[in-house]
Amino acid sequence: MRSALIAGTGSGGPACAQVTGIRTGMVGNMALAQRTVLILAADDFEDMELLYPLYRLAEEDVEVTVAGLDDHPVHGKKGHGPVPVDTTVEQVAEGDFDALVIPGGFAPDKLRRSQAVLELVRAFDGAGKPIAFICHAGWVPISARILVGRRATSVGAIRDDMVNAGADWVDEATVVDGNLISARTPADLGPWMKALLKALAIG
Repeated sequence: MRSALIAGTGSGGPACAQVTGIRTGMVGNMALAQRTVLILAADDFEDMELLYPLYRLAEEDVEVTVAGLDDHPVHGKKGHGPVPVDTTVEQVAEGDFDALVIPGGFAPDKLRRSQAVLELVRAFDGAGKPIAFICHAGWVPISARILVGRRATSVGAIRDDMVNAGADWVDEATVVDGNLISARTPADLGPWMKALLKALAIG
């Protein structure tokens, strides 16, 4: 169960918020209250692409676990942090979660080098569970080799990487192809999370 103090710094000074896995009943969706989601984290993540899913899922009473490459807190590329991790990627298994979230930023370039991360991604995909990735996070499913023949989007900067990996790349805010839920940039966080929440409610 997620219980983490998340501290951030920026032009407005220090800020912190308590995120807990306690069932608050804010929205009252019992289907979502039974769900568990794993978020992959590494340093230099795109700040809002980790924080928005973390808070949005908690708001719907989804139990969220943040896994890092090690047990050290992570920092966003725009200065947010430290964000504590709950566990490491080597200590989690697909069978314990209903969905996987991969934020973007520069973190995916670190995550894609971890064999444990790639095995997790392949396990989620093999089980048909939702894998939500955004912006540069497309690098991770590319390295996991799960994009061949799949429709997806990403930030335009890695379009060629996606196409070369066999993806049917499209320039749309959010793309759902089976269990893959992809989005372009932080501007698309809203529809991206709506698609993930819908998949969790159905699943």
